[in-house]
Amino acid sequence: MTSQTKGSRVERELVRLLDEAGFAVMRAPASGAATARELPDVLAGNGKLFYAFEVKSSSKNTIYLTGKEVEALVYFSQNFGAKARIGVRFDREKWYFFHPSDLYITKGGNYRVTKENISEKGIDFNELVGESEKTTFEEYN
Repeated sequence: MTSQTKGSRVERELVRLLDEAGFAVMRAPASGAATARELPDVLAGNGKLFYAFEVKSSSKNTIYLTGKEVEALVYFSQNFGAKARIGVRFDREKWYFFHPSDLYITKGGNYRVTKENISEKGIDFNELVGESEKTTFEEYN
């Protein structure tokens, strides 16, 4: 399976989960590749919560994002009125979501999430959609 095919698969998985949780969802299948404008991978909203997602997955223990990817997500989100979130899923693990400022920034200006510390700053799907008592959407801007 190519990384592009795998990326599309996990994006569709997130779309399905958000749809089942009552969100209106749109996937931008050619985000970044087919246009000069940087677009998020997934947009979702339910009338109270509005998100723009950059989605990453890996079979390894570390996921990297370029500084440009994160900057473009933040720029789009601010202009659109959505909350920027990085959605990550390691193979055979559950989803975690991060505010861009919660990610580790490398010396080269890129961003990193590791499997070992994913739950320290990330929130799970139930917290993201406001179904958890631990975090509500007002607390996690």
